[in-house]
Amino acid sequence: MSKDTESQHGVQSLEIGISILRAITQGQRSMMLKDIAAAADMPASKVHRYMVSLVRSGLVEQDKMTSRYGLGPFALTVGLVAVDRLDRVGLGLSAIAELRDVINETTALAVWSDTGPVIVRSERPNRPITVNVVTGTALNTLTSASGRVFAAWLPKATIEPLIARELMTPALLPEVHTAAAVDAILVTVRQQGVAAVTDYHLVPGVAAVAAPVFNAKGEITLSLVAIGVKGMIDMSLDGPVVTALKHSAQALSRRLGYAGGAAVDRIDL
Repeated sequence: MSKDTESQHGVQSLEIGISILRAITQGQRSMMLKDIAAAADMPASKVHRYMVSLVRSGLVEQDKMTSRYGLGPFALTVGLVAVDRLDRVGLGLSAIAELRDVINETTALAVWSDTGPVIVRSERPNRPITVNVVTGTALNTLTSASGRVFAAWLPKATIEPLIARELMTPALLPEVHTAAAVDAILVTVRQQGVAAVTDYHLVPGVAAVAAPVFNAKGEITLSLVAIGVKGMIDMSLDGPVVTALKHSAQALSRRLGYAGGAAVDRIDL
């Protein structure tokens, strides 16, 4: 066998092993050998030979009581390292650029700081009338779309002091004058999966809708925002803007390792 042939054979063997590993990861629970073989579309005898090496490497482990196979400790280590090294902001910047191209509205990426949401970057659409969002802009928690999204899913211990302080601020929007009103708004945000604000009190005539991005731990880590001129941007929950925004946020969440659905329950720590 030539060196080139041997090299190709080695790569092919690795790809087969990875396809078997992929079949295991796509299962809802630990699997029997025959089920893995069926999912990988391979003979069970062939899969078994690869399972021996996968178990030895720590990528797979077998329960001796049930003979079922699941991910091993090394596979978990690889996954955690991969998630830890993901550049969430870099991926978020790509997401808002792609979203802008889809909806042709201003899009922005927000992160959480000790004082509330902060705009990291925005993307302007190709249209004559747009809303310009300045990088580094600090947003209110109660009256901005991103603020409400973060408040809806961050632990209460994190956001309650900020909410209490903002409730004492004059010129708040009528719907957020009391803690009970705020709680009702945040319940709606969690139910709908987005937060929408029209006539943001700091910038009249602007409308925005934000969606949460979750990490592998199910924690909110970013907010994607679509921003436009009130009356010109479609804010309907089933409209193209909100639909695209949700899809973008969900896709980014999955890229960051989140395995849940459109939203998660609030983490009250």
